[in-house]
Amino acid sequence: MQPSPLVVLGALALPFVGAALTPLVYRLLGERTAYYAAAVALGTFGLLASQFVAGVEGAVHVPWIPELGVSLTFYLDGLAFLIAFLASGVGVLVFTYSAGYMHGEEGLLKYYATLLAFMGSMVGVALAADLVALFMFWEFTSVTSFLLIGHHQRDPESGYAARKSMLITVAGGLFMLVGFLLLAFVAGGTEIGRTFTLVGGEAVTLTGETVMLESMIGNADLMREALTASGLFVPTMLLVGMGAITKSAQVPFHGWLPNAMAAPTPVSAFLHSATMVKAGVYLVGRVRPLFLPELPTPDWMLVFATLGLFSMTVTAILAVGATDIKELLAYSTASHLSLIVAGFGFGGAAGVELGAETGAFHIFNHAIFKATLFLVAGIIAHEAGTRMIDELGGLREEMPIVAGITAIAALGMAGVPPFNGFWSKELLFETAYYVAEAEGGIFWLYPAVAVFGSVFTFLYSMKFLSLFFGEKPDALGHVHRPPVAMLAPPALLAAIALAVGLVPQLAIDAIVQSAFESALPPGVEAHALELSLVKLLDPTPYLGMSLLTIVLGAAAYTQYDLLHGAVLRAMAVPVTSPDWYYDRTVAAFGRGGALVDRYVQTGLFRTYAQAYLLSVAGLALAGYVATGAALPAFEGINVALPIVFVLLVAVVGAFAVVGAPSHVAGVLTLSILGFMVAVFYVLASAPDLALTQLVIETLLLVIFLLVLDRLPAYYGDIGRREGIQDVLVAGTVGVAVFFTVLLATGASPDDPIYRYFLETAPVPAEHGPFFFDAGGGGNVVNVILVDFRAFDTLGEISVVAMAALSVLVLVAMRGRGRGQDRPDSETAAGEVDAPASAHNGGASDD
Repeated sequence: MQPSPLVVLGALALPFVGAALTPLVYRLLGERTAYYAAAVALGTFGLLASQFVAGVEGAVHVPWIPELGVSLTFYLDGLAFLIAFLASGVGVLVFTYSAGYMHGEEGLLKYYATLLAFMGSMVGVALAADLVALFMFWEFTSVTSFLLIGHHQRDPESGYAARKSMLITVAGGLFMLVGFLLLAFVAGGTEIGRTFTLVGGEAVTLTGETVMLESMIGNADLMREALTASGLFVPTMLLVGMGAITKSAQVPFHGWLPNAMAAPTPVSAFLHSATMVKAGVYLVGRVRPLFLPELPTPDWMLVFATLGLFSMTVTAILAVGATDIKELLAYSTASHLSLIVAGFGFGGAAGVELGAETGAFHIFNHAIFKATLFLVAGIIAHEAGTRMIDELGGLREEMPIVAGITAIAALGMAGVPPFNGFWSKELLFETAYYVAEAEGGIFWLYPAVAVFGSVFTFLYSMKFLSLFFGEKPDALGHVHRPPVAMLAPPALLAAIALAVGLVPQLAIDAIVQSAFESALPPGVEAHALELSLVKLLDPTPYLGMSLLTIVLGAAAYTQYDLLHGAVLRAMAVPVTSPDWYYDRTVAAFGRGGALVDRYVQTGLFRTYAQAYLLSVAGLALAGYVATGAALPAFEGINVALPIVFVLLVAVVGAFAVVGAPSHVAGVLTLSILGFMVAVFYVLASAPDLALTQLVIETLLLVIFLLVLDRLPAYYGDIGRREGIQDVLVAGTVGVAVFFTVLLATGASPDDPIYRYFLETAPVPAEHGPFFFDAGGGGNVVNVILVDFRAFDTLGEISVVAMAALSVLVLVAMRGRGRGQDRPDSETAAGEVDAPASAHNGGASDD
């Protein structure tokens, strides 16, 4: 059944409309705007649920830029529903929770408006099937999260965290954009045609007509063949993956996530469980069918499964070193996101289905128990007045309900049976085991690393749970019980987690089955995933891995303080600190920016021209090297003696320009070079070009002589440093032009455009009056210049006009530029501004 465009677009637009109306609503409701925002989120959830219940799967297409093949295409399938439900469903609970937690806070209007836009952006990421639309919503999440993380504007820590998250995730998004463009480029060379549609290649009804949309995933085999043939498979996969791993805080880009805890706790709960970071793992699952070929050891698995397991282990170890409960949860988020990436990363015959089940099921489970734990962390901080782990303990006496909620969520996070996180973690063990069994050798590291990392997951989960047990510290004081608005959301989430743990088939039948099917390559027949408590009685290798994890974790927990201290000491070493690389990189960019200001943004024309010319020449040369452009073979000099003589005169004229004692002499000498070029055209049997060259050269000579009347009569002296710079710039530009001319003249395209003009020229007569009809003339060159290249000629005229204006500006700036180019003492002494300075030489910048 096809989705209703009205309902889909309504669900997408509702959060943004709600955000736009927030200022008005806040005037009427004040802090109760939280319930308005919760109602908006519930409306979005309800609209999506109406489509899900109706069994909808398909695309909604809205034309956007049809000339470029860009559209607002939204696709509803299991994976899109899962992410959109989490964003809107958890959003309802977060907004309700905010009513209690944010009481009395400043900036609530901005907070609720931004949080609604944040939720809408995440729903857009989940539903977008067009790569341009996906990128647009992707960056919306970065911008809105920047505003939310930096909610406490006067707090330097918030500002640092917001900038850090913005820089890392947006930089990754730009890499991803390049990957998207490469995908569209490669699609243009296949039968699919140029498209940005990632998924949703099916017939849709558009303004009464049926339109067939082709998608990349719908033609995954063709796309993989084209990517491999062009050598772009791995580069494109890595570029797209950069967006995902930066967004989901994978090592080495994990440093921004712990800093994001500077945001208000409801934002942290939302960001860590159902939005932002989930966008990264969603992208991995979404593009998985496109990059996962049916090979025993695909590149996809080597990259993402390896990265996921490594990142899962590193961030789990860092969580053990946490001293703040939100820091602990932040590192645990990065660890569990890595588990999801590893799950989606597994491929080959043994892992293609199991990996998809792992990723999809753990997205659901992680969102439930992580949202619960972050909301609990907010309750602890709100009621106990501290988040430091060493200052907390024995909270069960005053918050027994919260202790029960925490136990359910923390045991799920630890992967203890039969809580919800156990089922998806065991799917990871099962996948890793079977992939290792199929591949053998070094691939046995996969299950070993999975168990090793999970031991630390067990450790930090038990540490968080221990906050409610043991002796209460004397300095803690009385801890209040939370209000209902703060208690109800985590209680509901814990109830869902407990139900899924006891009867996992509930979540599988509801959403997980359809979600994991969306992550399978086309043509792979999905089996029905079935899990129940009975499975705990089967003595399987992966059940043994789960039990081994718990036993090792319980044994290691007795030495938790020792491990905690060791991790802290290791993190104190600069190169192991998550912030060290970011801080050094930002500082390096700062120093680079200072150099640009010092050496480029000087206010002097010569430095601007140097930077521009070096950039253009450098990019051109780098492009030749990157594309492997081959120079034509040297076939000796086969030029007539008169031409050699003319060219030698031109070269002598060029050198003479350098030694000219005045502007007038320099221009006259330069004109020798231009006239020699005209003579060369005559000798090369190109009288039209020669005539054009003569006219242009004469015109320029006259203009120069007129302009020189306003310039100093003599050149100024330049220092050795400026001279060396000029030589380097001129040499680089000369080398670039030299190779450009060689490559351009040596090129031999298969279908040169001149053939078309020659074949349609009026001579011979059988070609027809094409040029007369189209351009009103019979000379191919004239018609091309005057009619076919009219806009090009207009552009050239504009360039000449701009050059004339530039000359006037430079003449007017002559005195100022010269003053900046010389020491202030000289300017003050009047050595350069006096009329006689013209005889002493104007500044070279003039």
